Amino acid sequence: MIGLIITVIILVILIALIVTNIVIVPQEHAYVLEFLGKYKTTWGAGLHIKIPIVERIVRKISLKEQVLDFPPQPVITKDNVSVSIDSVVFAKVFDPRLYTYGVENPIAGLQNLSATTLRNIIGSMELDQTLTSRDKINAQMEAILDEATDKWGIKVTRVELKNITPPREIEEVMTKQMRAERERRQTVLEAQAHQEAVVSRAKGDKEAKVLAAQAEKEARIALAEGEAEAIRKVAEAEARGITYLKEANADEQVLRLKGLEALKNVADGNATKIFMPSDITGLVSTLGVVGESLSKTPVNEKKEKVKEKPVDDCASHHKSDVSRNIIEEDKTY
Repeated sequence: MIGLIITVIILVILIALIVTNIVIVPQEHAYVLEFLGKYKTTWGAGLHIKIPIVERIVRKISLKEQVLDFPPQPVITKDNVSVSIDSVVFAKVFDPRLYTYGVENPIAGLQNLSATTLRNIIGSMELDQTLTSRDKINAQMEAILDEATDKWGIKVTRVELKNITPPREIEEVMTKQMRAERERRQTVLEAQAHQEAVVSRAKGDKEAKVLAAQAEKEARIALAEGEAEAIRKVAEAEARGITYLKEANADEQVLRLKGLEALKNVADGNATKIFMPSDITGLVSTLGVVGESLSKTPVNEKKEKVKEKPVDDCASHHKSDVSRNIIEEDKTY
């Protein structure tokens, strides 16, 4: 009976030891195992059994990427301006053995290394360059930290500067500078807008004048063409009249009548001197005879209505052999 109890107790102890030494490693984790105080192996995700007493797990390490938000660090720039820089480091463990045995406190070591690296980089740059070169600073810090932490089993994947805070007086100066720059840009934009408006208005006036000149030119051309066409039509009509007279075999009396009509057109002008042909007397007599013969009114009635004017004696002194006489007549307008 006693032997059975001892056997049961031993079995219970063995089962408890086995159960307590069964280890399940979660995903994206690693356990560092030592055998009698020496590094033995690294367990990955899955089921593992360790030997009690002689084997022990010295560190459980997460293989996920970690976000290490370090406190702001006071840094002095090349132009002796003290600024406070807040940085964030993204890192992950790629070798659990080096992470366990490479350094006593890897996170603290990474923090101090990040601060010293940041001071070295910012110390070689001026304030304006620091504020405008964040990408450059991030790249330099990432390269330096990644190379330095390889011995610790840490991979630095990314470094970002969260905030750069200069002194208050520097901030006030920067604010004034920013306000002045914006006012300058506003003035420049207003000047450019005014210039563009003036140029556009001038171009519009120019185009309007060009269009008006072209319209006037076209109108004058059309008017000149119309006048030329009218003159051509009149000339053609006169030419056709002369042609008709020739074809009709007009006698001397008709030709004289045409000459008198031409003389009438000459007399309608504003000239004070009129040149008349020498045979005006015979022409007038001929026209009188023709008018009496063509009129339907009796001669006696005409004599009652129209009184004949006495013929000037000077007309008898005109000689027929003289080609032309000049009669000056002063007209009062």
